[in-house]
Amino acid sequence: VSITVKAFMTAELPNELIELLEKIVLQNSSFSGNPNLQNLLILTAIKADKTRVMDYINRLDAFDGPAVGEIAVGSELYEEAFAIYRKFQLNELAVKVLLENVETIERAHEFATKVDEPKVWSELAAAQLLANTVPDAIASYIRANDHSASTEVIAAARRAGCYDDMVKYLQMVRKKGVKESHVDTELAYSFAHTNQHGPLEEFISGPNAANIASVGDRCFDEGLFEAAKLLYQSVSNWGRLASTLVKLHQFQAAVDAARKANSPKTWKEVCFACVDEGEFRLAQLCGLSIIVQADELEEVSEYYQRAGKFDELLSLMEAGLGLERAHMGIYTELGILYARYKEEKLMEHLKLFANKLNIPKLIRTCEEERHWKALAYLYVSYDEHDNAANVMMQHSTTAWEHIAFKDVMVKVANNELYYKALNFYLDEHPDTLTDLLEVLKPRLDHARVVDLMRRAGQLPLIRPYLESVQPSNLVAVNDAINELCIEEEDFEGLRQSIDSFDSFDALALAHRVEKMELLEFRRIAAHLYVKNLRWRQAMDLQRKDKLYKDAMETAAQSGESDLALELLQFFTDEKKPECFAACLFTCYELIKPDVALELAWMNGMMEYVMPFVIQFVREYSNKVDNLVQEKKDRANAETTAEEEAKAQAAQANMYASLLPPALPAAPGQGIPPDQMAAYQAAQQQQQMYGGY
Repeated sequence: VSITVKAFMTAELPNELIELLEKIVLQNSSFSGNPNLQNLLILTAIKADKTRVMDYINRLDAFDGPAVGEIAVGSELYEEAFAIYRKFQLNELAVKVLLENVETIERAHEFATKVDEPKVWSELAAAQLLANTVPDAIASYIRANDHSASTEVIAAARRAGCYDDMVKYLQMVRKKGVKESHVDTELAYSFAHTNQHGPLEEFISGPNAANIASVGDRCFDEGLFEAAKLLYQSVSNWGRLASTLVKLHQFQAAVDAARKANSPKTWKEVCFACVDEGEFRLAQLCGLSIIVQADELEEVSEYYQRAGKFDELLSLMEAGLGLERAHMGIYTELGILYARYKEEKLMEHLKLFANKLNIPKLIRTCEEERHWKALAYLYVSYDEHDNAANVMMQHSTTAWEHIAFKDVMVKVANNELYYKALNFYLDEHPDTLTDLLEVLKPRLDHARVVDLMRRAGQLPLIRPYLESVQPSNLVAVNDAINELCIEEEDFEGLRQSIDSFDSFDALALAHRVEKMELLEFRRIAAHLYVKNLRWRQAMDLQRKDKLYKDAMETAAQSGESDLALELLQFFTDEKKPECFAACLFTCYELIKPDVALELAWMNGMMEYVMPFVIQFVREYSNKVDNLVQEKKDRANAETTAEEEAKAQAAQANMYASLLPPALPAAPGQGIPPDQMAAYQAAQQQQQMYGGY
């Protein structure tokens, strides 16, 4: 048989060979069950007559199924190959033919259901996964109890959103003892996504390898806040939990979580959410934990202001003042808020907490809001007194107070402000100008003040000030006071001024006042002439005004006999004997007796000259008596001196005999220096002549 078959094969007679093999194999012969002949028959049919292959497969049982099936697949006889694999119960290869060659998932699913083998289900699941029928694939993997493709299944399920199916699959995977992080993580997320909060809570409370934090973040990002809440609670992620509770509008719980997180970011998120929802009590609790951080304070304030919650923001800041960690920023921000929204409390706040404020920042705000009184106060507190003074003057209706302004002016550095302030007071508060001048007196240029007031025509307004600074004896001040005295006809004040202070043009003043109608001013003119040694001008003016007493005093004060004699002649010519007598008495030292007697005798005034003569005689009698007495006193003094000298000499001689002989004095001792030369010459001569 073998030789015959080989001969047919060598002759390439496949049809004839098929007929031969059918007679040998299909008919009951001793070679019917030969595997090689059955293989040869099927293979020859595959090559020569494919229509017979399926019949041969069904009728023959002893051929090599795997090998023949593989050849059939290679010859694209997929149904024949499927039949071969199925006949030999090679179900895995059979389902592969359906999936890979026939490409029919439905038949493969029917086949898998029929044979119900895990490997078949696994092959089907893989094909379904590639076909993107994810739910069917997951179901097939579950029936196959196969976890080997968990990564691919998870990825496909996530793309398809088949989380219900994935829960079942991942539960199967975990039952297989797989404890991988990506499996547990995805299972937790699947529970969350399908709102299976009970199983989720049970899962995360038990042992697992899931990355709970990442699952929580995914849930939060996708709006699965209830699940995120459970996840964040399980890992004590209080910051994210607070954010989640805010989304769930569970604000009280959010505040509790934020307190545990104690993070500025978390506090701000909860605070802002509470503000948006009108939960201002809870917002304040959060805000108090934020504003103690100086860097976060401004953001909180701006958020409240953008929301228009000004009263609530003020309440928050006022509560912040009582915190142990209250800092400068809180006091400053509250001041800014008062400046913007509650002006009536601004000044009280500034006065209470001036040393705790960021004054430059508040200054800018008060300038923007035009709170001039507060601005001036801040400048004073910041030692910027020049700016404070300018603000008070520029906005006097609200910022100026006399006492405060005086206190500021004594501290300004720019001297020009003094004179600007004087102009300001002249224009708006002339009634208190003198008070201001009194305060600024040590710092002012008094001459400039006088010039300023003179140009303004307000010198009378500052007379008390001028009188207080007159002791400095300045020309401008003296001239101003003298001018005021003249204008006000205050002759007593003028007399006091010119007598006390001499820095002024006395002659010019005298020429001015001698033409005035009031007698006292002309007397002052004469007085000025006297002070400037203009005796004749003074006396002429006094005689003209019949001020005879003043004229007499002027003549006496001048010390000039000619003036006194001229005045006597005037009185005799005017027949004024009483004045003649008074002049003799006043000018006693300047008038000679013979002249006085002559004038009196020639004008019949002898009785008026007698007091002068008597005084003169008395004076000369006293002088003679004094001379006689002085002579007697000298004689007595000389006599007394002689007697004392004699007494001393006698006393010295009485004790001389009791004394031992005196040693000879050293040569030249006791000789005055101016006689030493003569003494030395005498000694030399004595030596030359041997002592003779």
